[in-house]
Amino acid sequence: MKRKINLIVLHCTATVEGRRFDVDDIGRMHSRPPFNFAGIGYHMLFGIDGEDWEGRPFERVGAHAKGHNEHSLGLCYVGGIGLNGKPKDTRTAAQLVAMERRAHEFAAMFPNAQWRGHRDLSPDVNHDGKITPNEWLKSCPCFDVAEWCRSIGIDPR
Repeated sequence: MKRKINLIVLHCTATVEGRRFDVDDIGRMHSRPPFNFAGIGYHMLFGIDGEDWEGRPFERVGAHAKGHNEHSLGLCYVGGIGLNGKPKDTRTAAQLVAMERRAHEFAAMFPNAQWRGHRDLSPDVNHDGKITPNEWLKSCPCFDVAEWCRSIGIDPR
């Protein structure tokens, strides 16, 4: 791959837990207003039953984290909204297995990449060097990516 990858960004689809959504659904959604992307913006999507679909080819710049796409990969899990309509980590056991397997592959492929959640790329409004929940533009991916990486043996950097 010719693109230099120094950031891996995790997302959620912001769909209600248990709702099936696949790579074609996201591709259609991303191709229409308000997104108007050239197809799916994520490079990998994880379905609720542990499916892992490749979306945008890794060689192509993604459309998933404005200002951070040039040198990043976007990985996304289906879910992120609880039955009550509020942000929630809805990852199923099958999603966790698939995400961990792929995360280890990507960590080996891109050993110097930082791992972040989309929410962690929000602006540091109070300029204290930390992105805190009150600064998040969105809750996506509804879990702490750095903590998850450490729990599966990956250094989030």
